[in-house]
Amino acid sequence: MLDHIAHRDAGPVHDLTGPSTLGELCELVGELDLFPGAPPVMDASRHYRRWAFESAALDLALRQAGEPLWKVVDREPSPLYFVCSTRLTTFGEERRSTTDPVVRRLEKYPNLRFKLDPENDWDEDLIGELSEVANVDILDLKGLYRGTPVDVETDPVLYRNVSAAFPDAYLEDPDLNDETREVLDMDRVTWDAPLHSLADVQGLEHKPPAINSKPSRFGSLQELMSVYEYCDSEEIAVYGGGQGELGVGRQQIQYLASLFHPDTPNDVAPSGFNDPSVPDGLATSPLEPRPADAGFRWAD
Repeated sequence: MLDHIAHRDAGPVHDLTGPSTLGELCELVGELDLFPGAPPVMDASRHYRRWAFESAALDLALRQAGEPLWKVVDREPSPLYFVCSTRLTTFGEERRSTTDPVVRRLEKYPNLRFKLDPENDWDEDLIGELSEVANVDILDLKGLYRGTPVDVETDPVLYRNVSAAFPDAYLEDPDLNDETREVLDMDRVTWDAPLHSLADVQGLEHKPPAINSKPSRFGSLQELMSVYEYCDSEEIAVYGGGQGELGVGRQQIQYLASLFHPDTPNDVAPSGFNDPSVPDGLATSPLEPRPADAGFRWAD
């Protein structure tokens, strides 16, 4: 995305000398304009960039102290359950949804579970076929996106059909209106896209059974930990989500999930599951934690 490219090309522009503790550095980062010169294309990128700084600072501080994250927060890492998030749309002369992406993954990994994004061309036949072959834990209805490549037109019939076909799946980010409320079980409705702070979680009109926690959406370590604490006190389950993180970034969202919510349908599968070729030898769920001896990352 453009905001990421701008950060990469800008080079070192912030003076981060002075702080002697992680807390002081995070406080400084929170006071800085992380987009000097030109505002971001998306305002949410301010959170993403802050997370990039603070997660790196946490890793550095832990490695300097010679301590792993799990020991500092006094939480044993646990085997991590994950789902594979994939879209069923094929591109070419005719854009259409097909069960092929699911079937190809199940051929190699028969116990794989899924988070799927229902689209407007999901008819009853496709939904019925999916319900026979796939274990689906989350249906991401993408009801709050506008002007993006993943927009889905709000369709109460689609909502009703997928909800009935997968009666145990969370229904994430629906577009709520008078028609959709009639066909959705609100006790299954969860949220992701509108959550950028603890205040957003507290301000939801209906207490959800769970939320999708994407650390980069919350931006700061303090905000993320406040969300964990609040959800624990309110008995709201948390499942992790990713935003295309690679390398150590992917390790970090898996690490957090293994500490704070290992048993939920975490959308933090190893990146290889996003490869249409479906590589052999990928780690399966539950993913065994591999914390490094020091830092906020997995061991090499």
